[in-house]
Amino acid sequence: MPQKTDEALIREFQDGDVRAFNELVRRYQERVYWIARRLVGDHADADDVAQEVFIKVYDSLQGFRSEASFFTWLYRVTVNAALNLLRKNRIKEFVRFDDVVLPLVSDEPQPDVQLEGKQQRTRLEEAIAKLPQKQRAVFVLRYYENLPYEEIARLLKRSVGGMKANYFQAVRKISKYMKASE
Repeated sequence: MPQKTDEALIREFQDGDVRAFNELVRRYQERVYWIARRLVGDHADADDVAQEVFIKVYDSLQGFRSEASFFTWLYRVTVNAALNLLRKNRIKEFVRFDDVVLPLVSDEPQPDVQLEGKQQRTRLEEAIAKLPQKQRAVFVLRYYENLPYEEIARLLKRSVGGMKANYFQAVRKISKYMKASE
């Protein structure tokens, strides 16, 4: 049975079928969580953001006009909710990147290689955590989510040139931090 499109599920929800919304949640909950996790850096906060996102989406989906794709709109809601949490808490948490995997020489890495990889990930997390919020958001969305600058600009409601400048500055600061901490 072919999978229904997001648009079809949205129409079904708008016509009163709550199961269609549940399918959208199943389809995107993991991605929403990881976007939030990379931005807020904490599992519990990312769960809170994801829950808030789907509550907002549920409340707003009746008026969704499909001017952008559902996924683009969902990204925007997620990024805004995560940035609002960061602003509200003013916490400079480490951003956890559990899915960063360093290439290893063999299937059974030596303990020193494991330790070095962990230290490098920790330094990367520290470097990203030190970035200003806007640069951190642009870096995460561009580098880890592979979004084009145009999409990031739409999500953050900024210019494409500004997003490129923010990403360049973030990469420069991360590189400088990584070199200084070796």
